Amino acid sequence: MTATVDRRRTNRAPYLLLIPAVGILLVGMGYPLIWQVVTSLQEYGLKQQFGQPAPFVLFDNYVELATDAQFWTVVAKSIAFCLVTAVITLAVGVLFALLMNAVGRAPRIILQIALLLAWSMPVVAAMTVWIWLFDRRRGAVNYLLDMIPGVDINRFNWLETPTTFFIVASVIVIWMSVPFVAFSSFAGLTQVSDEVLEAAALDGANGRQRFFGIILPMIKPVIAIVFLLQIIWDLRVFTQITMLQDAGSKSSEFDLLGTYIYKLGTKSQDFGMASAVSILVLAITILLSWFYIRSLLKEDES
Repeated sequence: MTATVDRRRTNRAPYLLLIPAVGILLVGMGYPLIWQVVTSLQEYGLKQQFGQPAPFVLFDNYVELATDAQFWTVVAKSIAFCLVTAVITLAVGVLFALLMNAVGRAPRIILQIALLLAWSMPVVAAMTVWIWLFDRRRGAVNYLLDMIPGVDINRFNWLETPTTFFIVASVIVIWMSVPFVAFSSFAGLTQVSDEVLEAAALDGANGRQRFFGIILPMIKPVIAIVFLLQIIWDLRVFTQITMLQDAGSKSSEFDLLGTYIYKLGTKSQDFGMASAVSILVLAITILLSWFYIRSLLKEDES
């Protein structure tokens, strides 16, 4: 009887230890979320910033968004942008991880230092360099491309049209995110048994078969959570788009959800509508990531 009571107390210990962390999360994240939900149901503008009561309009903000063609255009662009950048980031990051796993100690350390430097560089500093690289007058990208025979790209403005604008933005976001994916995937690769790979090679499996048949299934949980995080981060990208807009055009054609919310709240002073968009972004994030969350839950149960 005493052993049963001790076992129950022991089983409760992890849950008791989690209470402080859960409490901090509820206070730190719960209050802003509740404020966003309440504000999204109100008409909250510049007058309310100076103390005037905010009247409740219930779901009028959401109805207005549902009938706003510009909003759905921004949503479509944001989803396409985050999916493309997340997939490319995952592919490039896994390739870097395989390279780190294949080369010797010295090249691996050099590659890891290079990735760490790219990852640790402040966003504003990195964006300043990237904007200079793509500058239409003094940019190194135009200079190098113009040296290719048959390519005339002198003074080409990459930030003038939405297509080239988002190509530049994708390159920058991918460059900043690849190190995280590479290090996470490399950590997963270190858990793959060399004996299993050697046995597969002796059985006649080539590199492609070993990767898709052994390595990829074993690091799948790592790749799944990394891809989920990339989708969340790339859907909410803000700083890179804002600084590119400052260097190019501030037109709404160049907006993603982050800059769209910023313009609604800070520039238009329509905090009720901005809060409604924020709640919808949260819903979109949950919908996009639900498949991976469900897969992770199933793996935990099994």
